[in-house]
Parts: sequence; structure tokens; C-alpha cells
Amino acid sequence: MSAAAALRGETLVRTYGSGRGAVEAVRGVDLEVGAGQLVMIRGRSGSGKTTLLNLLGGLERPTSGRVWVGERELTAMSEDEVLELRRQHLGYVFQSFGLVPSLSAAENVEVPLRLLELDPRERDARVAEALELVGLARHAKQRPGEMSGGQQQRVGIARALVAQPAVLLADEPTGQLDSRNAVVVMDLLADLVHTRGVAAVVTTHDPLMVERADRVLDLHSGRLQG
Repeated sequence: MSAAAALRGETLVRTYGSGRGAVEAVRGVDLEVGAGQLVMIRGRSGSGKTTLLNLLGGLERPTSGRVWVGERELTAMSEDEVLELRRQHLGYVFQSFGLVPSLSAAENVEVPLRLLELDPRERDARVAEALELVGLARHAKQRPGEMSGGQQQRVGIARALVAQPAVLLADEPTGQLDSRNAVVVMDLLADLVHTRGVAAVVTTHDPLMVERADRVLDLHSGRLQG
């Protein structure tokens, strides 16, 4: 792995089922992402995009192959070690926003920091900074139901970045947004990746989104091309 790589997947395979009913969702994928680099993976629904992100983020174990986050091999870790690595070094942005409806924007952003058991004053400072970064400082007390889809996704981005991860994984982050909000969210993601030095992998099937990427790869039937 090169010294600059923040995330690397090597010959990743994920098979579901067995025998004649086996389905290979990911087939021999190699991927390396450097700090401050935005890699876009595009493909149709069912091409394996979400499964690949799950493998890179430790949410699923590959059938074969290995994943490194920095110099640490995620695929060689115990479940507890993977959980700790995810909390400290990985951020996730979901297509469905994944916010807790009963919590305010600030409280949603704070959730990862509570898992890290940080001092309350540091939590408050980081939450305020994260909401400022995504342009929602004045919406801190609003609940998700009081916000637009674009605002909710920006809260999701703030939550993903509040623990200052080295790696950001975003699964179709504009999939539920109209074109105007989709552009705002992708511009924001690209800016944050480049200014904060985060290694990011973003999946999409939207052809308008790829121009923000440093590198664009195509996933077809579990195989990566590009």
C-alpha cells in the first residue's frame, strides 16, 4: 500500500448464498484512496455499490480479500476492534439520511461523540463547528421533520464528519434529493473532502454528480472498471 493511501481494498469478493444459488455481489475489487481524494463509484441499482461500501467500512466481512484503513488491516480485526475503528476513523453518509426524528439537528450530530465518551464541552464545540461547516448553525435546535431533505442530508454530513474521521463513505447521498439540493450537497462534500484532507468514496447513479470527483470508477455486476 502506498504511503499516501488512507483506504485500500485488495481483491475484495463478497458472495451471498452457496452452490448454484450463490451470487457474487462484489468480484475481485481493488481500490486505493488517498487523503483529500474524492473517488466516485457509479453504477446502476444492483451493481454492488452498497455492498462494496459495506466491505470498505467494516459493516460486512468479505468472502475473500482484505481492507486497510491507514496502516491497520480491518479484515484482520475482531468485531470489537472493527467497531472501535469505525467510531474513530470512519464517517458514513446514508441515502435515507439516517437521522433520529426525535432529536434536534445538534443532538443528531452529537451521537458519534457520545459513543466516543468525549468531554461535554468538547462535544458542544465540535457539534457547533460541524453545523457551521455545513451551513446549518442557525438550525441546531430543529428536528429532522422541520427541515428540508437537503438540510437533513447536510446534518447527516455534519454527523459523519464530527468525529474528524480519516475516511468518509457516502452511499447515494443525493439519491433522495432534487437536482438543486443534490448539487449543493455534492459541492459541500467535495469542498469538505479537499479542505479537511478526508479520503472519500461516494457511490452514485447520477451522471451530473461525477464532475465533482477526483476519480470516477464504474461498477458493473460487482466488477470495478476505470
